Amino acid sequence: MRLKTDLTTLAMWAIGGVILLAIVIGSVATLRAGGLSARAWRDLVVFGLAQGSLYALIALGYTLVYGILRMINFAHGEVFTAGAFTAYFAAVPLFSSPRFNGRAGELPLVGGLVAALGPEHPVIVGVKLLLLLAVSMGASVTVAVLLERIAYRPLRRAPRLVPLITAIGASIFLQYTFAGLYGSNPQTYPDVPLLAGKTTVLGVEILRAQLLVIVAAALLMAVLVFLVQYTRTGQAMRAVSEDKDTAALMGIDVDAVIVRTFIVGGALAGAAGLLYALLNKQVHFYMGFQPGLKAFTAAVLGGIGNVPGAMLGGLFLRLFESVGPSLFLQGLKIPAAYQLKDAIAFTMLVLILIFRPTGILGERLGAKRA
Repeated sequence: MRLKTDLTTLAMWAIGGVILLAIVIGSVATLRAGGLSARAWRDLVVFGLAQGSLYALIALGYTLVYGILRMINFAHGEVFTAGAFTAYFAAVPLFSSPRFNGRAGELPLVGGLVAALGPEHPVIVGVKLLLLLAVSMGASVTVAVLLERIAYRPLRRAPRLVPLITAIGASIFLQYTFAGLYGSNPQTYPDVPLLAGKTTVLGVEILRAQLLVIVAAALLMAVLVFLVQYTRTGQAMRAVSEDKDTAALMGIDVDAVIVRTFIVGGALAGAAGLLYALLNKQVHFYMGFQPGLKAFTAAVLGGIGNVPGAMLGGLFLRLFESVGPSLFLQGLKIPAAYQLKDAIAFTMLVLILIFRPTGILGERLGAKRA
């Protein structure tokens, strides 16, 4: 038995070594060829940071729920979809309707304020974006709480496979519920003039939409860290994560803490949904599948159940996807390298799990918690 284990470990390390060798050879060949300029590499890094910030926000929902319930909420991608798709129906009138853009007298107060400042004034646009954020987060929180109450709470003491299957079923149910309610055709978000074009930050040109995503995601992640580390709610969440039964004996309302966890995760997913829509412009009923899968990968990469790990995993994964095809594959003369970005992302996951099975910031779990 020991020999078999040693051979398996040796084979895994050999696979990891071959992959690492290919990465080094490809990177050296690409850099020697000099196919991309410094500006192009910089643009790839900025794009990776913006998209990685979205992955991190979604991954936090996975890692929070796993930290409390020891289950993977595979319907979290649909919580993300709920926010982005619902906010679309508020974005269209806010940015396209005359009554909200100072060209009609149907709403004198709103129309007068917009007419006085101008529909593209930063204050007006900021208020509209905050309204969209409230709609998106509210929709996602509602779906997340309903999921917890209807699908997961009755199965709290069930074997782990049961809530896992339920989560997959809930994901499919929500996808086609959105298709029935909102339609199956993609919808395009209206343009936000303030977010058009580029700006310069520390000498680096960056799209304004990308800057909004990075800054907003950083603020939200900072708020989450403060909530978890320095508030009574965060203390209760950490206590329930350690041991639900002991926490209940200490007077903590475990059900209330779990609901709050879903509320926080849903709010982050709703914010990520709106930022994703502002950056990528389109929404559809199936839009949560791929970001949800990538965010789950990021959570595992960073160490599932670890909040800083989920943040780092999301950023690291998307940077790897953005820079990897150009850096690793072009030097190996592989055609259409960027189409293999998903393969690169999951290859990186395989490498991390070979060399550090618990993830970048994960800790080795005991048998009881594992």
